[in-house]
Amino acid sequence: MIDTDYDEESFFVRHAYFSGGQDPYKRLRTSLKAEIDEAAWQSLYSTTSRPFPRPTSGKIAVKAINTYGDEVLVVREVL
Repeated sequence: MIDTDYDEESFFVRHAYFSGGQDPYKRLRTSLKAEIDEAAWQSLYSTTSRPFPRPTSGKIAVKAINTYGDEVLVVREVL
């Protein structure tokens, strides 16, 4: 997940990507009890983000969560 304008107080998910497993959306589809357009799912299965405008805060934050629920937050200054 990426907060493309991180303010150092709250993390807002502005981009979300899923990159693990054979079918990373199976659990989500099951939880939603709905079928979602396959092209839309594929656009989220990536380790490269979509372009976004330069943050007004000057910082972005990237949060990764593994299947065990462990999470890591990395904050980067955007020059």
